[in-house]
Amino acid sequence: MKKRLESKKIILVTGGCGFIGSHFIEKCLENGHKVINIDKLTYASNTDIKFKGDYSFINEDISEIKDIPNCDLIVNFAAESHVDNSINESINFIKSNIMGVYNILEIIKNKKMKSMLNAQKYSMPIFFQISTDEVFGDIEEGSFLEEDRHLASNPYSATKSAAEQLVFAWARTYDIPFLISRTTNNYGPRQHKEKLIPSAITKLLKEEKVEIHGTGSHVRNWIHVKDNVDALYSIINDGELNNVYHIASSEEYSVNEIVRIICNHMNKDFEKLTKNVLDRSGADKRYALNIEKISKLGWKQNLTFENSIKDIILSYKERK
Repeated sequence: MKKRLESKKIILVTGGCGFIGSHFIEKCLENGHKVINIDKLTYASNTDIKFKGDYSFINEDISEIKDIPNCDLIVNFAAESHVDNSINESINFIKSNIMGVYNILEIIKNKKMKSMLNAQKYSMPIFFQISTDEVFGDIEEGSFLEEDRHLASNPYSATKSAAEQLVFAWARTYDIPFLISRTTNNYGPRQHKEKLIPSAITKLLKEEKVEIHGTGSHVRNWIHVKDNVDALYSIINDGELNNVYHIASSEEYSVNEIVRIICNHMNKDFEKLTKNVLDRSGADKRYALNIEKISKLGWKQNLTFENSIKDIILSYKERK
């Protein structure tokens, strides 16, 4: 089967100034594709990146944009993603994560309808929705398959689940080609400091205490952003259209274990520089995804947390 990315493509990325989106753009540009980045530039955006290649930028909110440029593929990273923020105030998550997806799907649908009325050909782009393992809620043993039932535990994961349902419905009703990925906790350079790993690093650099929700026993699967981006690229290149693919690594750590590893690499005392705080409402005990499906595409994990954390710590020292 011919690989979709063998020749130069026009790839529209939303939320490309975010953590994962910016790494994905770099990979696409390195492989010779044209990238159009739509980003409304929130507090979590990386505004100092100098992308090299055939790149252009549109400063827009995907829930408000009126049109999108012609392209071969739309990869939707744009989303509010911090669970604590969704618990405190969920309206921004409804707007970005649900209404943003709805708006883009409607633009694609309307372009198709208009071309049909004018007896013109419209080549619909593939819509690739970037989702999360959190749509399932927690699982104490085993791992979730792609077709398992969603049971979201917080407003953030509920909005991501709702966005997936929009994609499924618009694909069936309007024949919009799609891909969906669900991935686990990413880590790596440029991640916003509100997330656990950069938060721990930046606080330890200042000799401040790292806050750990509850007992710190909640378990997550952790994947380096570079491995995740490679998996996304593999799905686009080789994945079967109108399908969902899970992305995860072999590494499961509790919150306590992650912070201990960081403390060890920074020569900090875990007991002295951590404090337990009230657990977040509805906290999930464990996430886990089955990755047999994406493994059949030839993707595999290359990086580990233990081998990567030294460079990640250095990247945050340099950004101080």
